[in-house]
Amino acid sequence: MIDLSALDPRRPVLIAGPTASGKSGLALRIAEAQGGVIVNADAIQVFSDWRVLTARPAPADEARAPHALYGHVPGHEPYSVGAWLREAAPYLEAGPRPIFVGGTGLYFTALTRGLAQIPPIPQAIREEAMARLEADGPEALLPEIDAETARGIDRQNPMRVQRAWEVLRATGRGLAAWQADTPPPLLPLARAQAFVIGADKGWLTPRIATRFEQMIAEGALDEAKTNAPGFTTALPSAKAIGARELIAHVRGEMSLEDAMTRAIIQTRQFAKRQRSWFRSNMAGWRWLDPERAEA
Repeated sequence: MIDLSALDPRRPVLIAGPTASGKSGLALRIAEAQGGVIVNADAIQVFSDWRVLTARPAPADEARAPHALYGHVPGHEPYSVGAWLREAAPYLEAGPRPIFVGGTGLYFTALTRGLAQIPPIPQAIREEAMARLEADGPEALLPEIDAETARGIDRQNPMRVQRAWEVLRATGRGLAAWQADTPPPLLPLARAQAFVIGADKGWLTPRIATRFEQMIAEGALDEAKTNAPGFTTALPSAKAIGARELIAHVRGEMSLEDAMTRAIIQTRQFAKRQRSWFRSNMAGWRWLDPERAEA
């Protein structure tokens, strides 16, 4: 069990972990024990149109401690690491101690290592990238990314490939070159109490299935019915795992069983990528086994 009394209530807390690993529960325990505001560090939970499907904190949990940066972005509006960092910055300047929690590794590295000051991407270029990604997948964009950037990004992650392509197309300069000029971080790791929940596959896989079944029971299908009329795969919030499948089901294009099976498989694959990313980029963090995180 984590000794919460050993945490410094004045220092920010960072909690990263793969999906369904219990990190939000740990953040809530710390906030209730020591105070603080829980700040979302998940790129999909910022969107307003998929509360249940993205496992945002329930209203009952939000009533137990202050929460910030959850569900505040309309699903049709683009949102970036830079936008998140700008919105997260005030929580380091004043008010209750922040407890950052989420599964988006780039948010944490931007916070603790700094973020390159890349100019905004024109909407026309973003729409071109999204259309090509939808039609042909990330493989179509990879050959057009500079070699230095291509060596350093996750080639299996469509969002990372899209971002690298957009930056080069819009600025004429590769993402890796921009990152080399990164300014100092807002929160150096040495000033934070940083934890990663290192859930292994055998422990996490059944939890992922159970959680998705719980999402269905708690209203994910109702969300899909609400979102179906205006849903397209080009929406930024359409990256929520299971969104496409549940929309297909409510439109009569897929059985619920198939939709759930596909979404659960995609979630397992996503969790595998998260674990790999954390291992590669968070060696300096304190690693927790999931049983200790939940104790």
